[in-house]
Parts: sequence; structure tokens; C-alpha cells
Amino acid sequence: MNQTENQAPSSEDAVPEKILRAASEAFAARGYHGTSIQEVAEAAGITRPTLIYHFHSKEGLRDAVLERVLQHWSEELPRMLAAARQGPRLDALLGALTGFFSTQPALARLVLREALDRPERLRERLRVHLQPWTGLLVDAIRMGQQGGWLKAVVDPESFVVLVVANTVGMVAVGEAASALVPGEPSLEAQEVELGRIARSALLGEGL
Repeated sequence: MNQTENQAPSSEDAVPEKILRAASEAFAARGYHGTSIQEVAEAAGITRPTLIYHFHSKEGLRDAVLERVLQHWSEELPRMLAAARQGPRLDALLGALTGFFSTQPALARLVLREALDRPERLRERLRVHLQPWTGLLVDAIRMGQQGGWLKAVVDPESFVVLVVANTVGMVAVGEAASALVPGEPSLEAQEVELGRIARSALLGEGL
């Protein structure tokens, strides 16, 4: 949520934004249970009572952070998908999807933590914020299958879920998980390989 100098938030709006930014970073790094309200308040440069005034409780702050993250995704993702659809191939859409998540590692870690701690709450928000847009990729795959240039054996819905889940997981833990193998591949290398696997599944390339 970038603000230009001519569109700076009012002081009233700036305080909640500072709190949400600090809480997002803290929850992503240490988890909800590993973060105190006092730590968030100090990181935001405010007092604990000020934080409580704006968000009422730690749980209220947690809900606001998740809502902010998914709202941001729901605003940015359709723009990226729309731009990618101007390309000649479906893999442009796929690249937009994986690229979108890979540019925001802290938010990916936050969402992964929520998926583990509060899966039902996250499911509700994913339906509202992201399903309408990831559905575009499902539709594009199905159209490609009907046209005969994408593999009919692929289940579009499962494919999109796996691509998104693997991308979020890769971004959230890929740097640590790279120690599983000699050479410890970079996140960039992992992203390229995930894209290759996904394209192979859809197009039969590189098998």
C-alpha cells in the first residue's frame, strides 16, 4: 500500500497502518504466540494502550493483519493476471501467479502460519479474497484443454491449488529447506524448477 507524498495518510490513519505493518512483520517472523502486544507496540513506535484502542485485543490485531494481507493480494493479483493474459501462452499466467507470491516472503510465511494454526479461518478468507481470481487460471486451463493444447488428464482445480500451495511453501521455507540437498539451491532456482514442473504437467514439455 504505497502512499505518494501527495497522498500521505492522515495521522489518524497512519497509526493503524504502522501497527499493522509492525504486526505483520512480527507475526511472520515469530508467529502469533511468539509475539506480544508490547513488542508490536514498540516496533510501531506507540504505547500498548494506543494499540489496544485501535484493535481492542491481540486476537483482533491478528484478524486485521490477515485481512490486510489477503485484501492486498486480492487487489494486486488480478492486475498481474490480466497483464499476463496478454501474452501468447498460458504459462504467462502461471508465471504471474508464482511471481506474485515469491516477491513477498514475509507475507507467505504469515499465511503459512495461519494455515497451520487456524485453517478454517484462513479458508473463509481465501474464498472471499482469492478464489475469484485464481478461478481465472482454472478457467484458462479448462479452455486450453477444450482447445486440445493442454493435457486433458490434468484436473484444473487441483493443479491451481497445488501450484499456489507449493509456491507459498517454497517462498516461506525454501531458504531453510534448501539444506536438504548438497548445493543448497537458491529460491530463484527452486522457482524456476517449480515452473518447469508445472508447465510439464500442463503441456508435456521437458518430460
